[in-house]
Amino acid sequence: MDSSAVKLARQSIDHFLNYGTQLPTPSNIPAELCGQAGVFVSLKKDGELRGCIGTFAPTRESIAAEIIANAISAGTEDPRFWPVTTDELPDLTVSVDILSAPERVESLAVLDPKRYGVIVKRGRRSGLLLPDLDGVDTVEEQISIAMNKAGIDPHEEIELYRFSVTRHT
Repeated sequence: MDSSAVKLARQSIDHFLNYGTQLPTPSNIPAELCGQAGVFVSLKKDGELRGCIGTFAPTRESIAAEIIANAISAGTEDPRFWPVTTDELPDLTVSVDILSAPERVESLAVLDPKRYGVIVKRGRRSGLLLPDLDGVDTVEEQISIAMNKAGIDPHEEIELYRFSVTRHT
């Protein structure tokens, strides 16, 4: 059974695809979706990534509103994929990650790719990688992928942050 976060993400995508408008934030949202936090919504089809968009810091008035907006973006704006269609909705696996506030770290020793996501920054460039991703087993791999996403060369110095997530499936 889907969590309330996943149900809301599914409703958001379904509403947008059928009506072309954003689902209004429900008035009776569960307590865990009332605060503010960064949120990533990931979509998979047949085990393969089909869309993933999110925010590492809150941009909306509630986690519920963040889920609604990021679910639409994951389904229709991820530049790596064609927009999701209504026919695909039943076949999509949706997960929602609610992020803790990022904390700056000075040592790789306090990172763990299964427990923490990372954010790398160099000037205006930044990259983020969620924790506990298939095929990412070491801190070095995690940082390398995040730096590559940000367009930061491996030899450049970076600011490094970690965050944890509450994953809803």
